[in-house]
Amino acid sequence: MQSVEQAAPAPPAAPTGRRLLPASTVPRLAVAAVAAYAGAQVISDITSVKIGVAFGRAVDMGTWIYPITFTLRDVVHKMLGRRAARTLVVSAAGVNLFMALYLQWVARAPSHETYVLGDEFKAVLGPLWRIVVASIIAEVVSELIDTEVYHWFVRSVTTRYQWARVAVSNAVSVPIDNALFAVLAFGSLPFLIDDDLTLPWSAVWDIFVVNLVVKAAVSALSLPLIYLAPDRDWSGDPDDA
Repeated sequence: MQSVEQAAPAPPAAPTGRRLLPASTVPRLAVAAVAAYAGAQVISDITSVKIGVAFGRAVDMGTWIYPITFTLRDVVHKMLGRRAARTLVVSAAGVNLFMALYLQWVARAPSHETYVLGDEFKAVLGPLWRIVVASIIAEVVSELIDTEVYHWFVRSVTTRYQWARVAVSNAVSVPIDNALFAVLAFGSLPFLIDDDLTLPWSAVWDIFVVNLVVKAAVSALSLPLIYLAPDRDWSGDPDDA
C-alpha cells in the first residue's frame, strides 16, 4: 500500500488592497510606537515647566510635543486594537504619576555637601500637584475619547483616508484635553479659589485659546505618522478588540 501524505493547510490569504507586513515585523513597529508615545508623554511633562512665548502669548513648552501623542495613540490603535490603546493611555498616566512622586521624593532628599544645586532642582522639577493632577485627568479623559472616536470612524464611516480618521479623532479630543487642563489647573473652582495657581477666568480663556492654536498646528503636522504602520483588517476585527 502506498502511504498518502497530507499537505499542510495553506495559510489564509491576506486581504487584497492592503499593505500588510509579515507578522514578525508588526511587534517591532508596535513597540516603537508605544515607546515613542511614552517618551513624548514624559518629555512634554518635563518641558512644560519652561514657559515660553507663542504668538506673543505665554505657553508651556511641553505643548509643542504633547499633541503628537494623540496621533501616536492612533498608530498603536491601528496596529494593536482598541483594548491595547486603552491600556497604553492608562499605563502612561501611571508612569506620569510615578514620575511626579519620584521627583518629589528626590527634590526633598538631602543634597550631598558637594552638590550646590539642590534648591534649584527642587524649584524646577519639584511637582506642583494641582498641575500634575490636572494634566493626568485631562490626558486620560481626552485620549480615551480619542480612542472611541477613532474606533467609531473606522468601523462606521470608512477605512479609507487614514489622515481623516486621525484628523477627526484629534479634532474632538485635543480641545477636550485643553479645556480640562486649563480649567482644572488654573480655573477659579469653588475649592481652589485661594490657590496660588488660580487665575481670573479671562486669563484661563487666554491660556485655552493659545494652547489650542499650538496643539492644533502640531497635531495637523503629525498626521503623516499614521502611514508609518500597515493597516489592520477592520472588517474582521472584533468590536471589543
